[in-house]
Amino acid sequence: MNLKYKNGGQVSDSVGLLVSILVRYPEVGTINVDQAEQLLKFTFFLIKEASDLEQYCEKLKTSLQLFNQLEGRTCRVCSLDFRQEEGVVVFEVKRDVETVTQNELNLLVDLFRQYFFDTLVSDQGEEVPEEELLVQDELIRHMLENLRANRLDKSVLALREEGRVLVFNK
Repeated sequence: MNLKYKNGGQVSDSVGLLVSILVRYPEVGTINVDQAEQLLKFTFFLIKEASDLEQYCEKLKTSLQLFNQLEGRTCRVCSLDFRQEEGVVVFEVKRDVETVTQNELNLLVDLFRQYFFDTLVSDQGEEVPEEELLVQDELIRHMLENLRANRLDKSVLALREEGRVLVFNK
């Protein structure tokens, strides 16, 4: 499945992946592709103080490690970190492209929803039909497989702004 720009040019798998993830998961604030390290960096934003987040950080990390262990995968990079910035907590999750999966992304976002439902910043607009979510899941799964086979081709950053997804080369 190939994505194309309006002018007909081909969208790279790394750009298509970022756009699909932001469309599929309104709770993900930004995604950063680090081509040199072959990492995906997911950023979530919370409207709260960072005082009690250490326990949640450990729970999230343990959950992701256990999930991958049950799936029979060893992660090269699976790190979670957070920092306080002017009333907003910036939570960053780093995952290596070689082992991250669509199911793990579902788990990660569901855990953020569960733990931080009342403080998690989300660009939730209108209700997305179930069929569209399934299409997005398949797109993400397909692009992750392509990236594992071909490696990330460039470093890019995708973010949301006023209901749009913006992608920048780094």
